[in-house]
Amino acid sequence: MIIDCLSLGAFESNCYIVADEAGGKCMVIDPGAEENVILKRIEELGLTVECIVLTHGHPDHVMAAPGLKTATGARLMMHPGDQELLNNKMLNLMLGLKSRGDVVVDELLAGGRVIQAAGNTFTVMHTPGHSEGSICLVSGDVLFSGDLLFAGGIGRYDLPGGDETKIIHSLGMLLEMDDNIKVYPGHGPQTSIGAERRGNFYIMNLFKEDR
Repeated sequence: MIIDCLSLGAFESNCYIVADEAGGKCMVIDPGAEENVILKRIEELGLTVECIVLTHGHPDHVMAAPGLKTATGARLMMHPGDQELLNNKMLNLMLGLKSRGDVVVDELLAGGRVIQAAGNTFTVMHTPGHSEGSICLVSGDVLFSGDLLFAGGIGRYDLPGGDETKIIHSLGMLLEMDDNIKVYPGHGPQTSIGAERRGNFYIMNLFKEDR
């Protein structure tokens, strides 16, 4: 699997270009800003965008989606739980971001859904807490965690749609996975389930009674 990461925008959100082979089809995960940079990288890799998936509806993960969708004709997919959050102008103002146009979703993804795209199979995990419609994508030993789990951190739950109880439950779902699962988060560097289980201060404190 080819995984190319671009850190974009004021919040340095990770946008992932995922493909099975050079010159083939790709999936774009969380195009948060700078669609021209994303499109240029896709062209450099010789890829064709098959679909765009949003791990959640916060603007720093979706603002380049309209431009990318228009330029490529790819279908846009996300969980229905964040439909109302997706084009929330008040949230844009709160985060100091200017909308580039409404994001229109073509296909809704429920938890447990299996996506065949870019030569790979991805399973959708519904992992609310950072937002109601937050999802993770799992393919083999790879996990795209959105803003649920970071290297050394966890997602915030004080924004619209956030819920502390739900995010703890969702993090618990990830901790049931194998240590060797590679984690590609919505911000920051790559990590693994094992590394976070052993060294993530927040995880260790939230689940200390289970250790």
